[in-house]
Amino acid sequence: MCKIKKGDFVVRKSHDKDIIFIVKSIINTDKGKIAILKGLVDRIEADSSIEDLEIIKRQKAKKRMKELDDKVNSITKNAILVSLKSNYKIGVFSNNNRKQEKIITGKILHLDGDRKYTEKSYKYYKSLGLNAIVKNIPENRQPRLVYSLLKMYNPDILVITGHDGMIKNGSGYHDVYNYRNSKYFIETVKEARRYDKETNKNLVIFAGACQSYFEGIISAGANFASSPARILIDFLDPLVVAENVAFTEKYKYITIDDIARELRDGKRGISGIGAKGKMIRV
Repeated sequence: MCKIKKGDFVVRKSHDKDIIFIVKSIINTDKGKIAILKGLVDRIEADSSIEDLEIIKRQKAKKRMKELDDKVNSITKNAILVSLKSNYKIGVFSNNNRKQEKIITGKILHLDGDRKYTEKSYKYYKSLGLNAIVKNIPENRQPRLVYSLLKMYNPDILVITGHDGMIKNGSGYHDVYNYRNSKYFIETVKEARRYDKETNKNLVIFAGACQSYFEGIISAGANFASSPARILIDFLDPLVVAENVAFTEKYKYITIDDIARELRDGKRGISGIGAKGKMIRV
């Protein structure tokens, strides 16, 4: 049997090899070595005994990553085409009567616990012409840093995401300690609302990842969160929420019903109370 080490691509035999993971670290316990895992293309964190893991070929993992890249590129290309054919025009433009109009979309601050997703998220926002700052910050450091980052960048929309997962799946839905990173997302939302109260910014917040404690995050003050059905969410889901809020005019209220069709699993993966848009016309 091959020795499992940090950085390996693996699947869990007891879960029918359904998700490809990267080994984040290996820890020693009384019950033997345990691997801490993070999803290759899913925003999930889990652990597993070494014996339950099977290494997959790097070529297979790269193929799966390429599929994700192709999906992001395809969605981005289609979104650009839609924006060109609709009223979503970023910047200054004019018609035959020389009338000029400027569209200013909402400014996004995106905190992501995964470095790989950070890079892909920035690429996605940039391709749409959105004003977005994307920072790779581990989930456990997000509560400590969010306030200063909000003061620095003064965004209209805050995305708090990374990896998450239930420790005991199928039970303990309302126990924050049964989630790997939900407590950090909740603390980060509370810190963001502290900033919001001081500045009266009316910040729109999305928070969460795969299987996150939806009710706890919403109660902390998020407008949108994952995951009501405690399922895996798509890498793009948080970005789609931020994009829609950024492109919705300030006088309009956007609800999860307006966004659900663009999400992989609709309202089972993401839900919330909604928010006013952040786009203005000058």
